[in-house]
Amino acid sequence: MKKLLIPFYIIVAVTALAGCQKELERTNVNPNEPTVVQPDYLLSNGIKSNVDTYWGNDATMETSLLYVQYWAKIQYPDPDRYIPATTNIQTVWNNFYAQGIQDFTTLAQLGDSLHNPNYKAVATIMRAWIFQQLTDLYGDIPYTQAANIEKYLTPVYDSQRTVYRGLLADLKGAAQIISPSDNAIIGDVLLSGNMNSWKKFANGLRSRIALRIADRDPAAAKAVFTELAAEGNFFLTDKDTDVKLNYLASPNQNPVGRNRETRNDYRISKTVVDKLKALNDPRLSIYAALPTEPGSTNYVGVTNGLSADSASRLGFTKTSDVGAAFTATQAPAWLFTYAEQLFILAEAAQRNLISGNAADLYQQAIRASFKQYGITGKPVDDYLAQASVVYDATNYKKSIGEQKWLALFSEGLEAFAEWRRLDYPQLTPAYTGALQGKMPLRLTYPSSEQALNGNNYKAAVARQGADLLTTKVWFDIY
Repeated sequence: MKKLLIPFYIIVAVTALAGCQKELERTNVNPNEPTVVQPDYLLSNGIKSNVDTYWGNDATMETSLLYVQYWAKIQYPDPDRYIPATTNIQTVWNNFYAQGIQDFTTLAQLGDSLHNPNYKAVATIMRAWIFQQLTDLYGDIPYTQAANIEKYLTPVYDSQRTVYRGLLADLKGAAQIISPSDNAIIGDVLLSGNMNSWKKFANGLRSRIALRIADRDPAAAKAVFTELAAEGNFFLTDKDTDVKLNYLASPNQNPVGRNRETRNDYRISKTVVDKLKALNDPRLSIYAALPTEPGSTNYVGVTNGLSADSASRLGFTKTSDVGAAFTATQAPAWLFTYAEQLFILAEAAQRNLISGNAADLYQQAIRASFKQYGITGKPVDDYLAQASVVYDATNYKKSIGEQKWLALFSEGLEAFAEWRRLDYPQLTPAYTGALQGKMPLRLTYPSSEQALNGNNYKAAVARQGADLLTTKVWFDIY
């Protein structure tokens, strides 16, 4: 066989070129662009970007806040008629997976490599919080194979039951590795590096998820509360700060405030205004703004799902916008509050998942919600004394459901999940809704999943039900 002879000068040239390439790589390194991500930057950006998604246009203003009838549209009403834009559905999915799950997975890995368990714990807690939002909204989702694109380019969809069970284990593990006395973290714009607060947030999410699964799997829900009790019931107290992101001036302003800088096509819903008025609820003046029409003294909500011409005829100046507590540039974004924790414990006591007085915890929850907005004393006492507010153990879902709905005002995603689970308040579908008299019960999967992850998408739909707004998710059984 004839040998192939390569001229020596070609060998020399190739060797030289290889050496030049290596030298160029060394020369063209920008010292101002680190190749290893810093955990503090990743943590700060991860919190801010994902809370923006949670509190922003796609997941709240154009969807969940309308579905639970906190807000209504006075212009461009299609979303309020249950016709969401495909971009809204796609953006929530993309942002939570790409800016959330991926970033916090990376941060958890950094926590391991840096031998700092607190970074890993915080990353795991935030990752679990995002997964909870995703499964609450869509149902079955990629979970066990998510954020591992090198191995799973087309991740399978896990059942919602599997996701919730996994999140409970993740949160329990995160709480166990938290070290409050050492391993300080920086970049924490949510809880200022207070690891006890992070542990309470993790436990609060565990208790929240336990109630999510309680109708389907009461034994598993009971086990979660038993574990939490064995760990000392380390929850938020009235001395703690709620889990919230305090926004700053532009460009780090509240997404709702940013929205109001260029448009104003939202109003407070007539549904919530009517309820607040019926209960003589002093939070009305906080949740809603008076119409800007000179001499206006009455709060005026807008009916959800009006046609475009009907909504516009109401007039911008004659109807109430949402209050400044939620629309101001520096208004905070709440992720978990002491009031919510108490509502959870009240329901858990009623269901015999914990020991305790449900009626007393229910009253404490309402007091905590009022205190969140600076209302204390006699106005709260008078409110609680009303027959329409007094706790009804024979229909606890109504008592807790209606008051929790009022307390979660502006937390559209959590309120949407709790309304579906508790079935209170009993809302009337949008006036000209596009779902034949029904209301949305989930978001549909983004079209990109059908194109890029088709087989797993089809398997999820076959298991869960038709990919429609009206298909119930696993936890929603009533």
